[in-house]
Amino acid sequence: MNLPHWPYPKTIAHRGAGKRAPENTLAAIRLGVAYGYRAAEIDVKLSGDGTLLLMHDDTTNRTSDGRGRVAAKTWHQLALLDAGSWHSNVFAGEPIPTYWRVAKYCIANGVQLNTEIKPCIGRERETGAAVALETQALFSDPANHALKPLLSSFSTDALVAARDAAPEFDRAHLFEDPLPWDWVARCKTAGAIAIDANWHTLTPAIISEAHDHDLRVACYTCNDLAEAEKLWSWGVDTVITDAVDVIPFQR
Repeated sequence: MNLPHWPYPKTIAHRGAGKRAPENTLAAIRLGVAYGYRAAEIDVKLSGDGTLLLMHDDTTNRTSDGRGRVAAKTWHQLALLDAGSWHSNVFAGEPIPTYWRVAKYCIANGVQLNTEIKPCIGRERETGAAVALETQALFSDPANHALKPLLSSFSTDALVAARDAAPEFDRAHLFEDPLPWDWVARCKTAGAIAIDANWHTLTPAIISEAHDHDLRVACYTCNDLAEAEKLWSWGVDTVITDAVDVIPFQR
């Protein structure tokens, strides 16, 4: 077993601050920081005219007052949407942020990112390359190397494109529950150093198999401290959580 270097913390805040703020916003990341978190998972995709922005879904329907596909809208149209009122009145008017703006905040405040490449359908390679190149531009200063993001995706094609564009960034391959039979092969194809799985699917045997293939193990989205501690005892390296108020940040 020859596990790769893993410069990422044991806990990462899911979409900024879990469910305590509107996901994938600067407000969420700031709230995660207020709870002591110095690492955040975010979802990044392309607007119709090529701007990288934070949003999980292919449409704006769930997490803004907009309607329709992200890929069909310009950045100007997306920037005018309210991405906070759906959550609560406290966050009314919160804008959709660009990846660049979020990364600048995180660099200034010592917050490490797990940047999930979340391509709209049919834009897997385009989005993977764009995220990698923008990450490269943002973190090219040697002073920022300690905050180098982990790039992850459910899309093998997106991860391959990210690898080809900026191979210096670590990659993790995301998988849903249950794991596909070829999960190890997909990790190897993407040059991933880690598997990032639904925590419910993990067992000591799966973690051992990952280690045997020189893969680190991360998981999402565990919100129970006792369960997180069990996962760590099994050899999980990083737990991504919504429960920033329950599971304390750990390096």
